[in-house]
Amino acid sequence: MNICVFGSSSDLIDKEYLDSAEKLASELVKRGHGIVFGAGKYGVMGATARGASAENGTLIGVSPKFFTEMDVLYDDCTELILTETMRERKGIMEDRADAFIICAGGMGTFEEFFEVLTLKQLRRHEKPIIIYNVKGYYNHMIAMMDNAVKNKFMTDDCKRLYSVADTQEEVFEQLENYVPFSYNKYNFVYEGDKNDG
Repeated sequence: MNICVFGSSSDLIDKEYLDSAEKLASELVKRGHGIVFGAGKYGVMGATARGASAENGTLIGVSPKFFTEMDVLYDDCTELILTETMRERKGIMEDRADAFIICAGGMGTFEEFFEVLTLKQLRRHEKPIIIYNVKGYYNHMIAMMDNAVKNKFMTDDCKRLYSVADTQEEVFEQLENYVPFSYNKYNFVYEGDKNDG
C-alpha cells in the first residue's frame, strides 16, 4: 500500500514528534509500504522522508511549484510531483494513497485531515484514516469532535470514519485490521420521510 502521511513542516516542534514520525516511516517501509507526503524537508514531513529513505523505501512527494523557490523540498524523493496549486496537491496525495496517517501538525495538517474525513463521510472513499496522537497532541481536537456529536452537528457513526492511535503499535494494529466503513450522512432525511408516512 501507499500510505499518505500528513504532518508539520516546522522544525521548531518537540523532537519527540519528529522522532516518532521518522520511526513510523521507517517501519512502514519495512512492512512493504510506500510513502506519499508533502515533499517537505523540514518538520514531520522531513522526518518522514528521512525514515523512509533510510530503508530505501518508495517516497512520493507532492508539492506546488512555488515551493521550489523556497528551498524547502526534500531532495531525494523517488518521485516528485509538482502541481500548480495546493488544491491540486491534496487531490493527488489523496488519489495516490491507500490510507492516511495524521501525524502532529498545524493549520495545513488540520485542513488535510478534515478534507479526507469529509470525503469519506460523503462516501468518496473508504480508506483508513488514523490520527497518530503522539503525546496526546490531538486530545483537544478529539474533544471538539465529541462536542460536535453531543450537539448533533455530527453523528456517532462519523466517529467511526477515523481511528486514534496513541502508539506506533496501535497505528499498525488499526491499519492491518481495518474494516471499511461508510454510512449515509443524509439518512435522517429518509428516516424523517418514513416517520411522516
